[in-house]
Amino acid sequence: MNIFDMTLDLSSSEIFGFAAATLSTVAFLPQVIKTWKSRSARDVSYALLLTFSTGCLCWVIYGFQVDAKPVMIANSFTLTLNLAILAMKIIFENESRPATAGDQ
Repeated sequence: MNIFDMTLDLSSSEIFGFAAATLSTVAFLPQVIKTWKSRSARDVSYALLLTFSTGCLCWVIYGFQVDAKPVMIANSFTLTLNLAILAMKIIFENESRPATAGDQ
């Protein structure tokens, strides 16, 4: 099989699915970059991060169950980005805490 003869056979629903997946995932990049540069996620709540991560995980499982590749791929990336923000929030908040007498 010649790789140049291969074509993508995507339905219109898959095209919209991949477009939605790409836009939804890319929407998180500015927050990840801002959090990294400012070394702060103070304005992002734990409730949002945990709820959204759980939702993304459910979407990944759903996508796997119904074989919806756009859903699986996008939510896997979005879950990863969201968990990165959560990790940075935890790390940066611990870094910014002042040392107490009991810490020494």
